[in-house]
Amino acid sequence: MKRLFFVLLLSVMATSLMWADGFAQATFSNRSHDFGVIKEDKGPVSHTFEFTNTGDKPLIIVEATASCGCTRPEYTTKPIKPGKKGKIKVTYSPLGRPGAFRKTVKVKTNGKEARTTLIIEGTVTPAKSK
Repeated sequence: MKRLFFVLLLSVMATSLMWADGFAQATFSNRSHDFGVIKEDKGPVSHTFEFTNTGDKPLIIVEATASCGCTRPEYTTKPIKPGKKGKIKVTYSPLGRPGAFRKTVKVKTNGKEARTTLIIEGTVTPAKSK
């Protein structure tokens, strides 16, 4: 029991020191993008979400995961210095998906706000049959 208490105490102290030392923070200019109406047969569409590290420690994107296989996020794995900008490019493939869509990308960072959700949406018009 004493050992567990000691481990918990060390964890609390380490966390306190980490926050006292500063933090990283991804501040996005926009967290959603509407593609409007896109054509199924024109292929994938992309949007780049920009953010700034408004903290005072380097920001690391740990992972970015899409809500389905039709959406692909791309991001840098290099730390973003305080005051610098970063980007997450999100590509949506409309092939075989006519109609309205709304997809999310969950972004996990080492920042103070560790999780952010980005949204893309729009409407796909079907390809013309031959």
